[in-house]
Amino acid sequence: MDIDKLFKVPKLPAGGNKRKMPDNPTPEMLKKMRADTSLMPSSSPSAVLSPDDGVIQPPQKSRKTTVQDAEDEDQDMERDFAPGGDADYFVEEDDEGRFFGGGLTSEQKDILNIFDNAGGEGTLGDLEELSITGIRRLLLRFERAVNKNQDQRSKYPDDPSKFIDSEADLDAALKALLPLAQVAVLAYPELVRSGTVALLIGLLSHENVDIVIDVVEVVHELTDEDVGNEAEQDDDDERSAEAALKLLIEGLLENSILELLVDNLGRLNESEESDRQGVFHILGIFENLLGFNPRLSTLLVSKTPMLAWLLNRIQSKTHDENRGYAAELMSILLQNDVDNRVELGKKDGVETILKVLSQYRRKDPIDSEETEFMENVFDTLCSALSESSIKGLFLASEGIDLMVLMMKEKLQSRSRSIKTLDYAMSGATGSASCDAFIEALGLKTLFSALMGKVSKKHTTNGPPASEDTSHILGILSSLFSNLASETPARVRLLAKFVENNYEKADKLLEIRDHALSRLAVVDAEIDKEKKELLADGQEIDVVEEDVWYLRRLDAGLFTLQNVDYILAWVSMEDDGIRFHLAQMLDRKSKSLKDIVRTLLIYRDNVDQGEQTGSADAGDGPERAPSQRQILQHLIEFLDSC
Repeated sequence: MDIDKLFKVPKLPAGGNKRKMPDNPTPEMLKKMRADTSLMPSSSPSAVLSPDDGVIQPPQKSRKTTVQDAEDEDQDMERDFAPGGDADYFVEEDDEGRFFGGGLTSEQKDILNIFDNAGGEGTLGDLEELSITGIRRLLLRFERAVNKNQDQRSKYPDDPSKFIDSEADLDAALKALLPLAQVAVLAYPELVRSGTVALLIGLLSHENVDIVIDVVEVVHELTDEDVGNEAEQDDDDERSAEAALKLLIEGLLENSILELLVDNLGRLNESEESDRQGVFHILGIFENLLGFNPRLSTLLVSKTPMLAWLLNRIQSKTHDENRGYAAELMSILLQNDVDNRVELGKKDGVETILKVLSQYRRKDPIDSEETEFMENVFDTLCSALSESSIKGLFLASEGIDLMVLMMKEKLQSRSRSIKTLDYAMSGATGSASCDAFIEALGLKTLFSALMGKVSKKHTTNGPPASEDTSHILGILSSLFSNLASETPARVRLLAKFVENNYEKADKLLEIRDHALSRLAVVDAEIDKEKKELLADGQEIDVVEEDVWYLRRLDAGLFTLQNVDYILAWVSMEDDGIRFHLAQMLDRKSKSLKDIVRTLLIYRDNVDQGEQTGSADAGDGPERAPSQRQILQHLIEFLDSC
């Protein structure tokens, strides 16, 4: 093996955090490559020329056995016992006779030899000449390969033997385009200017699926977010690479790449390894395009049947990389797009998602990849539940009941079900879900989670306890906002805070203390920053204040607001709880006035038009009160105590 040549091969661009297929060669690949190398003429000096046909043939292996052969066999036997199976353990040594070995087994060395032999001089030369001239030569070669293949196929449509050679040339020409991702600034404008992009996308309709898979792999590589960034670059270079990528993506979109890729998803048979990788690369292209321009998500869903394909794909009984990737892509499509969420409801997506999630009611995912799949499906549902129409479909499909059952099982899905319930029950449109939650006997399980009563079989792979607590507080806030006064459901909720000597109220005070401790640290940092700005003679504007407020929310103010909102409600509705809270706060030199101060900050920063409550959000006196109005009533009551 020529080590110098091996290390001259430039690295392909890294994929960042994106999903990657396994890099290890499959047994089929190795067999194919061994077969190819066995057909290549030997380049060793011992090769002989056949007098009959002039073809170079390897020398004959048969020869007489000698004593030297026996010694060689003994050495081979010794090598079999080398530590770690190192093929050269007893061969490589320094001048003093110490053995080091190469660290590679015989099989690993065979693999390297196969790749070294298959590389060829021409490949290295092409990779090293990525100048503008070399790029144009590469694109011209590709164009000729495409034209030749089209010509041969049109002349001999029923005789594959006539165009099989041109198909092989086209395959090689496509693979030669992969290194262009290393020189995006030079190559991408040339790809668009020369019309190669249109030629490339046109091959997505090729009769040979293998050619289509080659095209998909090339486009996936060219659209990667890290193109041209494998070496350290300054800001100007990064902007140039981004502009080149934008130009390429615009060219791809002009040639209807989204529609053609989705059409090819129906052509590929994932039971075949090559087709499975093709599907993986298609999903990767969509992720690349959405990462560069998130607004394409609406176009992808409205102009293609992509969402229907994703919903069908996640229902697969067996889990694999593509099923996980489909769930991730669906989560991206619904993350910030209202139209896509509504479209999910129209395609019975809520019912499909609940069916998929129901399999995790009594069992955990088998590995980390399936856990990620489950999380992405839950995230998709949570995003969709931001729309009132989806909340109605979720309730009609008995989603509340399923989430409560998942909470009871206390498996990995427990934390995600709590989060989903928080989304489903929030806002004025969550009133019906709040009633359904009480009817499904969800209070007992919810307070069990709040008090930290976790079974021994509960795993620790889920979100941190603080995230669960945040969503539990959100659910309780929604219940107090949405359950109608003096109804059996609201009475049952208040009774939970009275039982066991007000232990739930004490738990809320404990959470409140932790939030205050975390918030105090950030408040000190903000006060220091304010003093520095004022010392420099700078004014503190509204933007700066908003930034500081968001920092405080992340540091514990959001939790504090939810806790004090709940405590204010229970204090107003039950005299015994209010007296108990006043006693407990007094022990820490605090009072109900501290809760009032938190609610004032909450009121001043809440959206003016945000609606909550059980009343219908219509006209007249039945209109539900806004969140600000509710907070004002609570503040006035506590002030009067």
